[in-house]
Amino acid sequence: MALSISTPTSSSLVPASRQVVRLTSWSAKPATFGLRRPPVAARAAAGNAPTSPVSEVVTELDAVAGFSEIVPDTVVFDDFERFAPTAATVSSSLLLGIAGLPDTKFKSALDTALADGECNALEKPEDRMSCYLTKALANVGAELAHQVPGRVSTEIDARLSYDTQGIIQRVHELLNLYNQHDVSTDRLLFKIPATWQGIEASRLLESEGVQTHLTFVYSFAQAAAAAQAGASVVQIFVGRLRDWARNHSGDPEIDEALKKGEDAGLALAKKVYAYIHRHGYKTKLMVAAIRNKQDVFSLLGIDYIIAPLKILQSLEESVTDPDVKYGYVPKLTPAIGKTYNFTEEELVKWDQLSLSAAMGPAAEELLVSGLEGYVNQARRVEELFGKIWPPPNV
Repeated sequence: MALSISTPTSSSLVPASRQVVRLTSWSAKPATFGLRRPPVAARAAAGNAPTSPVSEVVTELDAVAGFSEIVPDTVVFDDFERFAPTAATVSSSLLLGIAGLPDTKFKSALDTALADGECNALEKPEDRMSCYLTKALANVGAELAHQVPGRVSTEIDARLSYDTQGIIQRVHELLNLYNQHDVSTDRLLFKIPATWQGIEASRLLESEGVQTHLTFVYSFAQAAAAAQAGASVVQIFVGRLRDWARNHSGDPEIDEALKKGEDAGLALAKKVYAYIHRHGYKTKLMVAAIRNKQDVFSLLGIDYIIAPLKILQSLEESVTDPDVKYGYVPKLTPAIGKTYNFTEEELVKWDQLSLSAAMGPAAEELLVSGLEGYVNQARRVEELFGKIWPPPNV
């Protein structure tokens, strides 16, 4: 990859005609957007970089972006001027954020969903509210798709996490709605929790040419099963695993990493990266819950790093000598797949039984916690819709 955030190399997740974009994800917040920044020279002219000769201005952010796609984790629309969006994720949390704003161009997307005749005709209130939620996600997602050059990822209702056919049906519903808004399938990703049922749904959807993004991955078994299923993206929350390890014990996978003096979250990311490249899977690896700059440096070479704005700002404000930038080296390279030692148990063809047996207490607890958060957000949206329905002029 080139050492410039504004001119990244192409990504397999980005349409060929739109290869200056970045992938994005969502992390229990209203929105997350891909990074599109002006070149260093432009930032210097605008006062966003030091006033030393432009040719010598190289920030840590410029340097690290040469090895991994750096994705800003932002919830503030005003941040777009500094970190302009190129891709986006639409979620229940985003809908809550939009509904809570006094004036936003996305508000009409919610009103249109609440005025939908198909939803209004449903007899059961719970079915009607679920229909509004689906329509609202697609309406807002379509608005975003028409404003950003990259992909839009849509959160699948976590209440379907243990229902393979339910997930697939919901994805097909959303695909149909996006098609009505003239948003093509290659502009879309669908974010699915990494339960066994979610992984199976991913396998079937990917076989149809629908790209999926498996989230809440906290164990090697989940990640390996997702890669075998052909998931386009697997997301690991390294910081959450670290937090769990600080306050708990008894998880074999985490205990093994700690015995080696390794950070539990970083160790899992390294192991999964090695596994993907050992077998040549198409899956891209994304890491989230980044806690500090050292996490970024430790993960250089991984496909996508979702970083909070405070870390991005720190990297952007840290200027390094132009020659020093070449001292930044990837910590993860495809070659690691040939040298990493896996056990026979880890190289199996994963199924529901083996996955369940291999998931330790950390993955089980963190998965349940994440699902509860998603479910609560969806319920809050539906409760809100129930209070404001019908919208004006309906």
